[in-house]
Amino acid sequence: MKLEGKSVFGGIAIGKCKVYGKKESFVKRNKVVDTASEIKRFSQAKEQAKGQLAQLYEKALKEVGEANAMIFEVHQMMLDDLDYVESITNMISTQGINAEFAVAATGDNFAEMFAAMDDDYMRERAADVKDISNRVISILQGDQNQGDLGKEPVILLADDLAPSETVQLDKSKVLSFVTRHGSTNSHTAILARTMNIPALIGVDFHEDADGQIGIVDGKQGIFIIDPSEEEIAHYSKLKKQDEDRARLLQELKGQESVTKDGKAIQLYANIGGVGDVASVLANDAGGIGLFRSEFLYLESSDYPTEEQQFKAYRTVAENMAGKKVIIRTLDIGADKQVDYFGLDKEENPAMGYRAIRICLDRKEIFKTQLRAIYRASYYGKIAVMFPMVISVDEVLQAKEMCQQVKEELKAEGVPYSQVELGVMIETPAAVMISDLLAKEVDFFSIGTNDLTQYTLAIDRQNPKLDDIYDSHHEAVLRMIQMVVDNGHKEGCWVGICGELGADISLTETFLQMGIDELSVSPSMILPVRDQIRKSGALR
Repeated sequence: MKLEGKSVFGGIAIGKCKVYGKKESFVKRNKVVDTASEIKRFSQAKEQAKGQLAQLYEKALKEVGEANAMIFEVHQMMLDDLDYVESITNMISTQGINAEFAVAATGDNFAEMFAAMDDDYMRERAADVKDISNRVISILQGDQNQGDLGKEPVILLADDLAPSETVQLDKSKVLSFVTRHGSTNSHTAILARTMNIPALIGVDFHEDADGQIGIVDGKQGIFIIDPSEEEIAHYSKLKKQDEDRARLLQELKGQESVTKDGKAIQLYANIGGVGDVASVLANDAGGIGLFRSEFLYLESSDYPTEEQQFKAYRTVAENMAGKKVIIRTLDIGADKQVDYFGLDKEENPAMGYRAIRICLDRKEIFKTQLRAIYRASYYGKIAVMFPMVISVDEVLQAKEMCQQVKEELKAEGVPYSQVELGVMIETPAAVMISDLLAKEVDFFSIGTNDLTQYTLAIDRQNPKLDDIYDSHHEAVLRMIQMVVDNGHKEGCWVGICGELGADISLTETFLQMGIDELSVSPSMILPVRDQIRKSGALR
């Protein structure tokens, strides 16, 4: 049986399923005579719960770091919340009821209040208040709140998991978890990702899955119960590949991307949005060599505002903590169409109205983006590169726009930092005048995808031409060499951000050419670093 869900962490797990029988605290309403003693009993249970949470904080601090351990400090503070405590003590004293029932009723009331709020963050707190309430109730009832997972590692199935439960789980016994409820923004999801536990939410599994073999495909958001032999073989192979990458990560994380000859290469990652930064950091990239800013436009129903763009660029810059972030300015057109741009249908859009051509024609769009980028530069190390350039005049116009933006921001008292300017070399024209372009910019980044199709006159999206589409074509390699030589003569550093940068069969060739930087998909950072460290014989 194949079920679909939403991925929290994209790993793969194969093993026996166990339905996590989270014990629901059945709380009876009982009358009490000595309400003062009952309030004291609640207070003692609350302090004991805070002690447990303090221990969980220390455990989480070691396992997942301070930022992710903070939830347990938040839970301690929630237990001391005056409104929460007064609600419980007031119910005990005025209604003469037992502490367990007062805590359960207050927990339910507060959870409903949070769940009804028009704010994602506050809605997530509904689970937190139920979690702390259940913890206090368990202590009052003398129950143990840790589930027994048994002796063998399992795929854990649950209706939902509270953050405290996730941390308390013996990770050596958990292959993955699958829940019916929860959200990708909850603390539990964040902890799961940080712990590297493959996880799915929103999966409508049945209780009879308990004890059956299951497969969790966190990449595709699929949960398979009672898989066939073919499915097990297929996913076992994928899992082995993941394990090989994990081994590589342990060996290469923190290592420099340096050849045997001592040549250091900047190894950066390509991203399409803010959400990709976690993968960049997890794979230990030295920076971001290509931030495809057009995804901000593709994912929006209208032109993204300066503020929206600024927040995205700033978030990435801050998360990269001083590592370089190269933002490619808007590259709409060709295969990336956006309805609200109102672009005309073209016979050959790959060679049509796109990228820098749109930006220099619709300057208000370009200026909005540049203002957002320069504002964000104050919060990190940002560089900008212009795509689809074919002339020096285009670069001069773009630089003039940058200068205007800087002068405006300075006049407004808005801080910004130094921003490197670069050109994407992806047209034969840019290659042939790269000696002239190099006088105007700080760096070149070679977009081998477009450069190859324009050089070979082959549409790279036409499957009929796959057999003759040769990214290793001597013409393409000679062009790359020409760009490197011309760039270096004028003091420009030169990188590759196209798919060819991740082709490890060419890594040593690129190093011999004198390439300074390679920018690849996050998953290819470590394999390329491995290849760099094995390479030598620089020219």
